[in-house]
Amino acid sequence: MSGCWPEAQQGGALNRPRPFTSLALLLCFAFVAGTSALAQDGGAEGQAAPEARPRIRSADDGWLDISEFLDQSYGFVPLAIPITEPTIGLGAVGALTFIDKPREDAAAGFGRPNVTVVGALGTDNGTKGAFAGDMRHWLDDRVKTLAGVMRASVNLDFYGIGHDAALQDHPRSYNLKTTALVLQGRYRIAESPVWVGLGYALASTSVSFNGLEEPQVQPAFQRDSRVGGLLPTLSFDSRDNMFTPNRGSYLELSAGLFSEALGGDSAFQRVNLAAIHYHPLARDLTLGVMGSSVLSFGDVPFYLRPFISLRGVPVMRYQGDFAAQVEAELRWQFWERFSLVGFAGAGGTRNQDRSNRASQNVTTGGFGLRYEIARKYGLHMGLDVAYGPTGPVYYVQFGSAWMRP
Repeated sequence: MSGCWPEAQQGGALNRPRPFTSLALLLCFAFVAGTSALAQDGGAEGQAAPEARPRIRSADDGWLDISEFLDQSYGFVPLAIPITEPTIGLGAVGALTFIDKPREDAAAGFGRPNVTVVGALGTDNGTKGAFAGDMRHWLDDRVKTLAGVMRASVNLDFYGIGHDAALQDHPRSYNLKTTALVLQGRYRIAESPVWVGLGYALASTSVSFNGLEEPQVQPAFQRDSRVGGLLPTLSFDSRDNMFTPNRGSYLELSAGLFSEALGGDSAFQRVNLAAIHYHPLARDLTLGVMGSSVLSFGDVPFYLRPFISLRGVPVMRYQGDFAAQVEAELRWQFWERFSLVGFAGAGGTRNQDRSNRASQNVTTGGFGLRYEIARKYGLHMGLDVAYGPTGPVYYVQFGSAWMRP
C-alpha cells in the first residue's frame, strides 16, 4: 500500500481516486507508516514504561516492533502520513487507526484482523477530504463486511480519454467534489479460500473545469452527477498475510453495475480482473507478480474511466475505455528486518471510440527499502522511488504496494 494514491481495492467497480473508492484510497493513506510516531512516543531511553504499557521493541531480537501495541484491545494508532502523489501535490493525512489482533493459529487466507479508520487529508493544491471506514469479520471468519463514507474536494488535471494531442502538454484543471458511501458483504464458500460478495455504492459528484471557454474540454463534462450501483465480486485469497505476503495468491473478478434504478442518473458497467501471486525463491527472497485489467461500457462519467495504475505513473494521467497493467517485484530481506525492493511494470489503455483508438503505453521501474515493523502481522513499511514517463515519484509504503483487504 502506498502513501501516494495507490491502486485500491475496487469492490468490483472503481479505481483510485474515484468517488466510491476514494475511501479505499484514503484507507491506504491511513494505514501508511504510523510507526514513526510510535517510535518517538514511549521510546525515549532511560524512561521506564509501566508494565501495563505494550512494548515497542521485540522481546526476540530487540528491534523496533509495534505488534504488541497493535494487539491491545481498543488501542489505536495516531497517524500523520505524508502525501507525495504528483497529481494532487504535497500534503498529509491525519487518522486514527484501530487494528485488532489476528488469529495466531489461522491458516493462510484465514484469521485476518479487523480494521477501523477515521481521518482527514489536505494537500498544497487545495485537495481536502474526510473519511471513515471499517472492515470486519464475523461468524468464525465466514463473513466479511466492508463499509465506508467519505467527503472530498479533489483538484486534478484532465489529459483526455485516450491519446489527445491538444491535452497532452496542456491539460485542463478541474475540481471534483464528491460525497460517497460504499457497503459490501462477502461470504466464504465452505472452508475454502474462495469468497463471493455483493455490495452497493452511491456517490454524488460535482465537476467544474477551469477555462471552459477553450475548446479542448467538452462542456458536457462539467456537470453534477449521481451514480449508484451493485458491486458483485468473486475472489480467491491464499496469501499468508494481508499486509506484506511472502507466499500465496489473490485473484478477484468484480463488476460495477450502475443504473438509474439503483440511484444514479446514468447507466454503465465496469469489469475488473486482478491477479497477484507471491512466491518465495529462497528464505529471504520473495518474488511478487501482479496483473490487472479494467473494462468500461456505457455512459461512463469521465472521472470513472479506467486508467493505468502503476508506481511511477500519476493518477488518472492515462485514461481509456480499457486499461491494463502488469508489475513484478523482488524483495530481498538482506539483514535482520531490512529489505531491498526492485520493481518494474508496464501498462496501456485503449478506446472503443473509432475516432480516437490511439493506445497509450507506458513502462515503469524503481527500487525501495523496507523495514519489518510488525513481525506478528507480517507488516513491512518503507519508501519507494519509481521512475515513469514524468520522472521520479516517491511513495511511502505500508505493507505491499498491491495490498488487498
